[in-house]
Amino acid sequence: MPLTRRFLMASAPIAASLAGRAARADTSVMRYGLQVYPPSFLPWQNSGTSAATVNVCVRRGLLSYGHDGELRGELAEHWETTADGWLFKLREAYFHNGQRVAAADVKWTIEQIAAPKSTAYLRGAMQDIATVETPDDMTVHMITKQPISSLPYWFAMPQAPIISRESDTGVGAIGAGPFVMTSNERGIGVRLAPFPQFYRPGVPKLKELQMTVYADENLRVSALQAGDLDMIEYVPWQSIDSIATNTKLKMDSTDGPFMYLVFNGATGPFKDARVRQAVAFAIKREDVAKAAFYGHASTLGGMPLPSRSPYYNEKLAHYWNHDPARAKQLLADAGVGEGFSCTLLSNITNGMHKSTAEVVQQNLAEIGIQVQLALPDWANFLTLGNRGQYEFAVNGTTLDNNDPDSLTSLLDGSLPASYSRSSGLATPELTKLLAAGRSELDPVRRKVIYDQVQQAAFDLVPACFLVMRTQAYAMRQNVRGFHNLPGQLTFYSGYTLEDAYLT
Repeated sequence: MPLTRRFLMASAPIAASLAGRAARADTSVMRYGLQVYPPSFLPWQNSGTSAATVNVCVRRGLLSYGHDGELRGELAEHWETTADGWLFKLREAYFHNGQRVAAADVKWTIEQIAAPKSTAYLRGAMQDIATVETPDDMTVHMITKQPISSLPYWFAMPQAPIISRESDTGVGAIGAGPFVMTSNERGIGVRLAPFPQFYRPGVPKLKELQMTVYADENLRVSALQAGDLDMIEYVPWQSIDSIATNTKLKMDSTDGPFMYLVFNGATGPFKDARVRQAVAFAIKREDVAKAAFYGHASTLGGMPLPSRSPYYNEKLAHYWNHDPARAKQLLADAGVGEGFSCTLLSNITNGMHKSTAEVVQQNLAEIGIQVQLALPDWANFLTLGNRGQYEFAVNGTTLDNNDPDSLTSLLDGSLPASYSRSSGLATPELTKLLAAGRSELDPVRRKVIYDQVQQAAFDLVPACFLVMRTQAYAMRQNVRGFHNLPGQLTFYSGYTLEDAYLT
């Protein structure tokens, strides 16, 4: 009887387990547990953490991040501002096809990302680059339409690798990463081997990186505990405590991704900013941390900026606290002091979203707002969110980087419709302030602007932030070299797999 595809996929973790047990004498091979099979291998798409991890292993951009979360050079070894943009000096590096990385490849890559029919994640950002000059093979001068302080962060993202102009822009796009893909079994996993011409001496340190999909989070943890995997991403929050007490394992965790609410500002009760403010003061964020994340989350009473950021303001970090009396007064001021009924959009696919919605429902009942939950699956949640077909909604995400300009994607109502930000909510003051912060290069003046951004966001409430959740990687005690990047960069931690090795 022929084996079915479903049986083969279900058996894959078992097969990987048996193979892993047999190969344990060879510590040059690392077995890594992916949360999902990457939905896309296209170079410039944003397809989640697993896809980004594979992408940065096989492709690299101009910059990336070091273990401390600071920008570091990749294909570029030097970068600086100019009177009209940014200048990048390239290092000697080679693509996997043996071609040397040249300024023409960088120019070509930016043109592909910015093309009219491009679906690249950073297509909109690249529109702010007026021209790309290549005075020689090792120099790239990006002329921008206005000063852009955050431009280097764009080119440190996994969604901005430089691709050989001699390849295509599809799944076969040729990069210059530390690993080459030697096999790819759809739905099962991928295998990577070191690229011998990688520009950073001494890495990768592994002879092979085996990435196997364990979509069931309990199986993923069990495989690590049994010694069938060396490392896993996306440690489920209910397993953090048990892993922490297992002497054979260790964790690397950070607080970065966060949960928040968005609103329909075009119609319904949340059109009034005072009602949105009331919601922000009515929620007991400690309850969200307990119910959705088993206590492995910190309350977020302000903007999701890390405390280590030079733009962090302690006085603004705890603006929203649990204050039902103030919330009721705001409702009265808005003319709905008797309360009202509404629907909260969340989804049934992600337990943390559903649990967060249930806490919000309970907390708002205390101030007279009766909330009914709408819990479609993830695909339908995205459709409804992108169309603005909700009254208010639960969301969870992370910022593109630790720079405060990344708040723009959540707070700026002038941007195209997206489930990740409020629908139909005009933000003229915030839009102006965010543009000013992006154009300002002086750090001191930028901080003044972003303090104003935060205060304006408290008044307008285009997003109501709730908790910053713990995001952890877990591994065997003999794993060395890997680092969970701090704060909002946690999902870029695949950059450090080039340094990983087993003892």
